[in-house]
Amino acid sequence: QVQLVESGGGLVQAGGSLRLSCAASGRPLSSDGMGWFRQAPGKEREFVAGISRLGITYYADSAKGRFTISRDNAKNTVYLQMNSLKPEDTAVYYCAACSSPFYSGNYLHDYLYDHWGQGTQVTVSS
Repeated sequence: QVQLVESGGGLVQAGGSLRLSCAASGRPLSSDGMGWFRQAPGKEREFVAGISRLGITYYADSAKGRFTISRDNAKNTVYLQMNSLKPEDTAVYYCAACSSPFYSGNYLHDYLYDHWGQGTQVTVSS
C-alpha cells in the first residue's frame, strides 16, 4: 500500500516562498507520474503541477514561472518549490501518484491518480 505524506506548508506573506515535500512509502514511485493539486475553501480541487516518470513537467497557468516541481527517486520524494506566492495560492495542497502514463493532458484530472496524501495547508497573507 502506497502512503504519501506531504509537509512544508505554513503561513507566509505574499511574495514569499515555500517548499512542499511529498514523501512516499510502501513501494518505489519512480515509475509513477506525480502531481500536486490544491483545494481552496469553497472551490473544487485543481491541478497545480505534475511530473512524469521521465521527468517531464507540467504546470497550471497559475503556477507557470512561479512553481517548480521536481522529484528525487532515490529518496522517493517529490517537491513543489513555490515562489512569489500570492494570497490566491492559499489552499490545502495534495500530492498524488499516478500509475498510468501521462499523455494528452490526462494528468490534469484528479480521477487518474491512484494514491493521495492527506494534504498540507498553505496560507498566504496579503
